[in-house]
Amino acid sequence: MVTIFTSPGNASCRKAKKWFQENDIPFVERNIVDDPLTLREIIGILRMTDNGTEDIISTRSKLFQMNRNVINQLSLKDMISFIKNNPSIFKSPIIHDEKRLLVGYNGSQIRRFLPRSVRSLQLHEYQ
Repeated sequence: MVTIFTSPGNASCRKAKKWFQENDIPFVERNIVDDPLTLREIIGILRMTDNGTEDIISTRSKLFQMNRNVINQLSLKDMISFIKNNPSIFKSPIIHDEKRLLVGYNGSQIRRFLPRSVRSLQLHEYQ
């Protein structure tokens, strides 16, 4: 099952949800402000990243900008606690299932969540 971690009012989150709906792919939406991630969930997401916290933290967020010097000095354990207590620092959306992770909305990369059979059919259309 695909889970989309969303932030309220985020245009990329709306695009991602719309894409999943248009492609008839079931998903669970989780608003990370109303229902923050657990430490275990944050660690699970970090395990799926290529670059750790760099992949999931929005350096453009006001929270990051105001705390940049402090954030850059945190240990990984403290960083995970900071993220848990400040969910607005996440890039949005964060989309994942058991095998894949996508941070942010990317029209071509989101296609990896299409079932293999659908991707194969679409490739044949271009041949």
